[in-house]
Amino acid sequence: MAQAGIHAIVGTLTRKWMPKKEWLLLGVVLGNLFPDLDNLAVAYATLTRADSHGLHRTFTHSLFTISAVLILFYLIASLTKNQKWNNFGIGFGIGILMHILLDLVLWFSGVELVWPIRYELNFWSWFTMPEWLKIILDTGEFLALGVYFLLLSSLARRQSTDPERQGSSKTWAYIEFSLFILFTVLFFGIGAKGLPYTIYGALYLLSLIIATVISIQMRKTVEAFS
Repeated sequence: MAQAGIHAIVGTLTRKWMPKKEWLLLGVVLGNLFPDLDNLAVAYATLTRADSHGLHRTFTHSLFTISAVLILFYLIASLTKNQKWNNFGIGFGIGILMHILLDLVLWFSGVELVWPIRYELNFWSWFTMPEWLKIILDTGEFLALGVYFLLLSSLARRQSTDPERQGSSKTWAYIEFSLFILFTVLFFGIGAKGLPYTIYGALYLLSLIIATVISIQMRKTVEAFS
């Protein structure tokens, strides 16, 4: 059940073990969210009727992408003489790696770990997912993101950080919970297909983008060690 919200929660909870380096933990959280943004490419391919096969859990889930991220932010840090960018890059790479490992263990499909080399590692190749479980995992994206927004709001209140964002984070949590209930009832009633599933996909992508933006806006909360 490695939903984007679960990845973000896991990334946030690593604060207990991460070194106290500015922008490092923000990188970890955003790195945990980043790989599932490949769904934007899937959505574009679907809308343009292009081949979307080989887009999800490929280029954003690759060890080569992690290497590229580390190199990129090291160069940015060197050029700007700002070590925070290197910290962010290391955190971002750690976050992507955490995401990949969680997908391999807790999801029910493979990951192209060494993309662009076309090899899929799949610990669940023997498992056939029943339709009811697929519905729960799909709609559970909203539930997990809602829990993540609540976690941010709770941490901000406890740490006295980002007071102006606490309310909006909680509001988005309730919106996500409502979407979870709505689409769970809808999909079990009429099936996860057609226009309702397209609307679900659009709202999921919007939720993922909002989670990324709010994480950046609440970086003081994310990075506070208490």
